[in-house]
Amino acid sequence: MDKKLLYKMLAIGLMSILLLIPLALIEDQIKARSGRQEEVKQSIANSAAGLQTLGGPVIALRYHQAVEPEVSKDPETGRLTRTPRYVVKTRYLAPETLNINGEAKVESRNRGIYQARLFHLNLAAEGRFVIGPLVSGGTESGISNVEAILVLGISDPRGVDSDPEVTINGKHLRFATPGGKSKAETGLDMSQLVIPLGAIDPTQTSTFNFSFPLQLTGSERFAIAPSGEANSIQLKSDWRHPNFGGRFLPRERQVGADGFSAHWEISHLARNFDATLKPASGEVLSIDFIDPVNVYLQSERAVKYGILFIALTFAGFFLTEILRRSPIHPMQYLLVGLALAIFFLLLVALSEHLRFFVAYAIASTACIALIGTYLAGALGGARPGLAFAGGLTGLYGVLYGVLLSEDNALLMGSVLLFLALGATMLATRRLDWYQIGSSSAPRTGE
Repeated sequence: MDKKLLYKMLAIGLMSILLLIPLALIEDQIKARSGRQEEVKQSIANSAAGLQTLGGPVIALRYHQAVEPEVSKDPETGRLTRTPRYVVKTRYLAPETLNINGEAKVESRNRGIYQARLFHLNLAAEGRFVIGPLVSGGTESGISNVEAILVLGISDPRGVDSDPEVTINGKHLRFATPGGKSKAETGLDMSQLVIPLGAIDPTQTSTFNFSFPLQLTGSERFAIAPSGEANSIQLKSDWRHPNFGGRFLPRERQVGADGFSAHWEISHLARNFDATLKPASGEVLSIDFIDPVNVYLQSERAVKYGILFIALTFAGFFLTEILRRSPIHPMQYLLVGLALAIFFLLLVALSEHLRFFVAYAIASTACIALIGTYLAGALGGARPGLAFAGGLTGLYGVLYGVLLSEDNALLMGSVLLFLALGATMLATRRLDWYQIGSSSAPRTGE
């Protein structure tokens, strides 16, 4: 192989490596902008309300349990004295039935060019607690002073937009905070709202029918810990891009242009009651009000294909030099490579102000027009410039398809590489590589 050709190939390889530097800088800029977006989301959540999880309602039964009495002996008379002893215990009971219906409205809050989403949930909950006799004999004897407390857990109580009126057995009551008691004492591992239900007879069955509305604001995500023995939950919203998660997927769901609706049916056989008292364990159903187009994520994914763009374009230049014997200076390689890199910077800058599709179309059209015009002059004619512009248009089209369909990214990328290699092999199948760089023309045959 001619030394001049070898040096040219080494120079092309070196420039490809050097162009990784601007691509890396652009990727760092995208990550910085994405980090700023997350900071804005957190700031808005700190000012309004954060991710919301609803736990309960459950009933906390607090009672005195008799234990072995304390025995003391009088040193003078030798008489034994038994002093009764009690320990205070708490037992948490799930509602026999729990029905929740809610509708969420989603709004966007802007801070500069960044935005975050808040949801406003109007919710209605109803159900029934059945508390069986506690002193039917056996290990539960010695129970006294039994008090019942209704407990509702909310991860961020700042989001409670009203003071809901709670109806329990026909009486109208109000929630209160648990009076400085710790989370461990009040059961649910989150902030709580409580209603004292008073003393109950441990020898009788007690029933509490309850219902209450709740207006709740949160950001990005709403979750429910299904504490009931039988849970029926229906939620709907005007948001068209929900992500259903947690341990329980809806039995029925509909997602359309007007929003979504979903219905869950969860029995006590499918959930762990103790885990629902600690929603951080993941024993929840959840809805994420996701952004359908995360411009920073898509731009970052696009940059990862930057070196592929550059390599395929340089390969096309190299084939042009070989087949047309039209030399291209390394500086021309470099300028075109920089133009390809600038596309990704244009993409993220425009997508912050325009829809991603529009930003992608503008950035790609600008770069294709620039490179096509430049190559028409560099290669001595409009035809090769248009040919390269057409090839770049195909590359940008494939890249956009990859960005829209992450699941098919590997397939589309593999097909693209196969087609590029196949085209190169077909174009050079009769080329005598030993004659490249010599004074004679390459033998391509007919």
